[in-house]
Amino acid sequence: MEILRELSLLWSLFHILILFMMLYRSRYPRRKTLFLTGITMIPLIALNLAGVAIYGAQFMGKIFILTCTLPSLFVFWFISEDKKGRFFFTFCLADTVALWIIAATNVADFYFGGGQCILMFISRMIMFPLVEWIAIRHLRKPYLELQGAVASGWGIFAGMTALYYILLAVFANFPVIITARPQELPTFLLVLMLMPMTYATILTALYRQLLLYRRQQSERILQEQKHALEVQLENQQRIRRMKHDMKGYAVTLSGLLAEGKIQEAQEYLNAVRTEMDSLLGQFCANPYINAIFVQYSQKFQEIHADFQLDICIGDEELPYMDLCRILANGLENAYDALEALKVQEREISVQMKYSRDYLVIRIRNRCQEDLRVEKGAIPPSSKGGREHGFGLATVKEAAERLGGDMLCYTENHNFVLDVMVRIKNLSI
Repeated sequence: MEILRELSLLWSLFHILILFMMLYRSRYPRRKTLFLTGITMIPLIALNLAGVAIYGAQFMGKIFILTCTLPSLFVFWFISEDKKGRFFFTFCLADTVALWIIAATNVADFYFGGGQCILMFISRMIMFPLVEWIAIRHLRKPYLELQGAVASGWGIFAGMTALYYILLAVFANFPVIITARPQELPTFLLVLMLMPMTYATILTALYRQLLLYRRQQSERILQEQKHALEVQLENQQRIRRMKHDMKGYAVTLSGLLAEGKIQEAQEYLNAVRTEMDSLLGQFCANPYINAIFVQYSQKFQEIHADFQLDICIGDEELPYMDLCRILANGLENAYDALEALKVQEREISVQMKYSRDYLVIRIRNRCQEDLRVEKGAIPPSSKGGREHGFGLATVKEAAERLGGDMLCYTENHNFVLDVMVRIKNLSI
């Protein structure tokens, strides 16, 4: 029956990988992540199985942390986007859940299956897919969202899970395997029962943080909408004032032309045009998007930043709510980055143009020279706080809602944010 033990161990090791890969965030694209995982973890699993076949499960269980846990920790630490508390908590969570299943099925097989490994094999075949189904159905999406939203507070949870993993591993295998120490079995069962309650407490606390993050995100979106509408209202009031003043401008122009003062009339008309552009802040024909540019042009002027615009859109109907959200978050991130630079380095450009059925937005701004962002990754918040931690995530969410995508990266000491959204039924 040793073949069933080895097969169940192989099944367990592969499913530890699956469970962890469902919950952590890789810094590489999916294909490269799978390739790196395969070339490192398959040989590692094979070596551990060979060790079980040669030295026995009891001996390998004692050195499992050295032969499997620590090597896989270093591999996934290299691949992972997160390097601190979020990564270590996720790693220990997956490993501890798997170790719990292995220990529990081992004890159940010894006392209820006669040590024939049949009960162990069947129970592991069922329990690992069941845990993964629960993780996919209830945990994966909010947990990945939480990792992207909350940057602090993970260290204490990671420490708790690491200690629990070590406790479980040591208690189950030292000085000999737990099934050879029947006098300690009641205490071991209490440790096994304690683990689900511990993780339920941790995950409940994390879920409350997620609800807080969502509430803050909703409040920020409402604030953005409120501010955009306020700016639009101010623009409309300026337009009404300008319309009222047009009568006076027309009278003056008529008088100059009636007297034959053509040059003076042209100079006066140019002055009126300049005043209108200044009052209206006319960056594009769409009033809602223009309101965003009016707001941020003033902010960039205050920090003496070089603000360049290349806007190739008209007054056609656009999904302005999501577009304003994308622009506001992108420009706010750029403002934060420029504010930290020397005045002579503060440069930003914005492009908006059509490409077939898509509207393409590019925001490029100077950034710190040590900032490195690969394509496909989202950089961590520079503020380290709640108000800025989800700006780019909000941009990505809005772009995907419009049938597009977002990409950000650094090149030549510039941070580039590219957003492409699908625009349908436009005559452009």
